Amino acid sequence: MDENYQIFSHRDKEPENRVLYIVGTPIGNLNDISIRAKNILMKVSLIACEDTRVTGNLLKNLNISNKLISFHKHNSYQRIDYLLTKLTEGESIALVSDAGMPSISDPGEILIKKARRANLDVICIPGPCAAINALISSGLDASNFTFFGFIPKSLRERKIVLKTISESEISCILYESPKRIIKLLKDLKKLCGGLREVVLSKEITKRYEQQFGNNIDQVLETFSRLEPKGEFTLVIGGNKKIKLNSISNEILKNDLLSLIEAGLSHSAASSYLSKKFGRSKKEIYNLIIDN
Repeated sequence: MDENYQIFSHRDKEPENRVLYIVGTPIGNLNDISIRAKNILMKVSLIACEDTRVTGNLLKNLNISNKLISFHKHNSYQRIDYLLTKLTEGESIALVSDAGMPSISDPGEILIKKARRANLDVICIPGPCAAINALISSGLDASNFTFFGFIPKSLRERKIVLKTISESEISCILYESPKRIIKLLKDLKKLCGGLREVVLSKEITKRYEQQFGNNIDQVLETFSRLEPKGEFTLVIGGNKKIKLNSISNEILKNDLLSLIEAGLSHSAASSYLSKKFGRSKKEIYNLIIDN
């Protein structure tokens, strides 16, 4: 190692007592674990993890032996007081998820919030995050974005979220399972059109990592030939503004029919397109009646 290179921390010594460490772990490639993360996992008093088997295997591969306690969505409320007591008594605790950064689509957020309210130090040890990896590698605008996690299963909530995404002028990031990814893409096509820019990342950092794009139609065409497998992260480009008078009645009519097919009423679909393109609601409503 270069003698001018130093491994250092902004803290004098880690881990410190009465500190909750939020530790990022690999999302597929073991080599992505940082030196600092390994040091924390090795030396903290206790590691709180989603699944003790998953984290146990990680520690085994890293040649680390330490105490584990399960902390997941089914027992988080029962565990929080115990963990806070341990921190208050002077212990150090590492919070990890099965993969990636804790509190991103997992219960870690509640523990972090309560630790801060108890005036305990919370320090993040950076690590891989599928959402950020997918965004940066997509080539879509990364200067401003919204992360939605997994789309709600409730039909009403799902419609609201998908409509929000279709109108968003900034990039949006979603997680989805292989069983539901095709339905998600078809629903997005109805609201956004097949040419909306998207990049779909599969198995990020893993052996079979792939990306599909550059628009919804292209990705759907790919899955007409391939069965979706693996973990998916979808990045959707922002809705690019269209000049008010540049869109034809034929395109407006097709969009109107697509929205109605997606479940919106004739009136609601017309109102939505009116606001989107600055055209009269009555004019858009009559595109179906007049034809």
